[in-house]
Amino acid sequence: MSDSLGSPGSCGSQPAKRTGVFQQRKLFGDSCLAEGHGDAQEGLLRVQQTSAVFSAFLSLLSLASAASSDKGTSKSTLPSTFKPPQVFKNANLVHVVSVEKNYVKENINVVVENIDKKPQNEYYLPFTADQISRLGGVEVKDRKDTSAGPFVAENVEFDPESDTQYLRIRLPKPLAPGAQQTLGISYYILKAYSPLPAAIKQEEAQFLTYTFSAYVPSVYTTSKQKTEVKFPSANIPDYTKLPGSGDIKEFPQKQGTKLTYGPFDEKPAGAYEPIRVRFEFNRPVTHVARLERDIEVSHWGGNVAFEERYTLYHRGANLSSLFNRVKWQQSQYYQQGNTHALKELKFPLRVGSVDPYYTDVIGNVSTSRFRSNKREASLEIKPRYPVFGGWKYPFTIGWNSDAKNFLRKTAAGGFVLNVPFLEGPKQNEGVEYEQVEVKVILPEGAENVKYVTSIPTQSITSADVEIHKTFLDTIGRTALVIKARNLVDDFRDRELVVSYDYPLLASLRKPFIVFSSAIAFFVAVWLVGNIELKFASSGHVAAKK
Repeated sequence: MSDSLGSPGSCGSQPAKRTGVFQQRKLFGDSCLAEGHGDAQEGLLRVQQTSAVFSAFLSLLSLASAASSDKGTSKSTLPSTFKPPQVFKNANLVHVVSVEKNYVKENINVVVENIDKKPQNEYYLPFTADQISRLGGVEVKDRKDTSAGPFVAENVEFDPESDTQYLRIRLPKPLAPGAQQTLGISYYILKAYSPLPAAIKQEEAQFLTYTFSAYVPSVYTTSKQKTEVKFPSANIPDYTKLPGSGDIKEFPQKQGTKLTYGPFDEKPAGAYEPIRVRFEFNRPVTHVARLERDIEVSHWGGNVAFEERYTLYHRGANLSSLFNRVKWQQSQYYQQGNTHALKELKFPLRVGSVDPYYTDVIGNVSTSRFRSNKREASLEIKPRYPVFGGWKYPFTIGWNSDAKNFLRKTAAGGFVLNVPFLEGPKQNEGVEYEQVEVKVILPEGAENVKYVTSIPTQSITSADVEIHKTFLDTIGRTALVIKARNLVDDFRDRELVVSYDYPLLASLRKPFIVFSSAIAFFVAVWLVGNIELKFASSGHVAAKK
């Protein structure tokens, strides 16, 4: 697979280097990507000179082995006749399903055994086409050796018409015949719940349902497995029951806020046992369909400006009747704020953040509170109205911060910007993001742009350099645009490190343009002031004759 990251009109592509769970890209203003592993390391060496922190952070990237990517997204195509080879066996598997937040988090801890006669390094997980479109945040690690890596997870498509799609996991080293390796696979599934009942009164409790398999869908035989389901509360009125085995008469076993299905004996590849759970979730089901996050760097102003535009939905149960403001106020008093409506969002910001603002489609919203001191900075906002199930609320927030908190200059003369890839609200019930676009707007004339991020590779869909034009620009500012999908608030504060060069002539362009424009303006005013616009009198004309 190849990477075609570059400025508009770039002439080609070459493989980019990915290290561990981080990604590394080299982006040029007017040239193509034609960099080998040595060039990538050379670029990183300049970044490492920024500070001891950056040096330690980026040196880890240069030591790990690299894998290729396809325009920033992990996806490849296989023949339509493809079937995963039966080269592995799941010797033991524990499946943990967490529905504690408004997205599903699944962890698969599995002991993989190579039953083939040759070393193998590709492990496949099956998903339906619908699940793969809502799958994100895939991370894989060795449970017994945390230093092992990198594990590369990518979506593979073998037949667009098929309902079964695969996630391919590449092991860092081929597994020898008969050898075992313990994998920890984690991922998130968005838009996973259905409210039941679908419509409720505004003072009633909200219940959600989730359907999945008691057996982990696998293309390999599984010798032993069990599934644990974790809930936000012990109120689980309905769940599927299965015949037990051994001393256990019936599955699941309930213990507080957890249900356990299994242990199950050997199951063949493709085994599936649908179960459905219904549980109380008296919290907002917050879904951000689209987040546009702009980060604008100003060298002359010494400032980094942040702006985030949200398109937010509540995916919980709809109201069965019209909203009643009186009942709402009463419920807030008697129920002490326990509600499934979204009434407040809290944004922890970096220390030193200033000048916050909060607007929506109507204009400025005054129902917000901002606290900032030497230890923390927090922005708390309240929508104009409580957001119930099925309702939409688009809004915008923004703030400024001193550039010295994020920007460093390297010994080689370049610059390194270290900002969070995703910030957003921090809620007890969690927040899921379907589409995320991060735009880093660099100074006009910035070039030789590279980035690394700790966001899972499988969630990055594209990364490009564009031209962003704003006030007093001539050719426009260099902008790095990274698009991701299916992220959750668990990835808050994951780092995005951007390095770039900013030549002296480029830094002087704007002051020169401003100075030249001012001189041109005053010259134009002087010239206009010297133009004689009066008509000469008849006596004066006769005197001339």
